[in-house]
Amino acid sequence: MNPISQILDKLARKLDEMLSEDPEKGPGRVEKNLRAAAKKTFQRMDLITRKEFDVKCEMLTQSQLRIKELERRIGELEGKDAKTKGQDEKT
Repeated sequence: MNPISQILDKLARKLDEMLSEDPEKGPGRVEKNLRAAAKKTFQRMDLITRKEFDVKCEMLTQSQLRIKELERRIGELEGKDAKTKGQDEKT
């Protein structure tokens, strides 16, 4: 069983436990406990917000562009180096 399934099973057991307790205490208590359990579960899953995800995607895109530019420049420098060595061998 994968970790996410284990977490969801634990959350389902907790929900079942809360619902089987005294129903006279009202749905507000169940909702409060369910929110707390869900929050705790999601924190353990090490999730990030959509904003954080978008920032990481933008950083990745910028890094990829920078790598391509550096690879291009290295290619140019290697080409110049090969030309220089070729000229040195002729003399």
